[in-house]
Amino acid sequence: MIAETPEAPYYAVIFTSTRTEGDQGYAEAAERMFELAREQPGFLGVESARGADGLGITTSYWNSEAAILAWKHHPEHQAIRERGRSTWYSACHTRVCKVERDYRFG
Repeated sequence: MIAETPEAPYYAVIFTSTRTEGDQGYAEAAERMFELAREQPGFLGVESARGADGLGITTSYWNSEAAILAWKHHPEHQAIRERGRSTWYSACHTRVCKVERDYRFG
């Protein structure tokens, strides 16, 4: 589903990852992170996709850099990130961007 974001500017955190084999609790943790993120002040939405080859891209949208930092430092999110590095991902890359413009259709 395409996230309904406000008029720009706002911020995007793009998390690109390659999964390891097997679930190992990943689906449950991912759902919990989505629920928890939705409760955070400044959260605007999320879009996520994963290919059969294990490559995934999740983009979360935020109203400020302060909101992004608060999410980064949330204790439960920190614990899940560590588990991701040790268990679920063979590689990952996080990018933080300011969205200056967006264009919509449909």
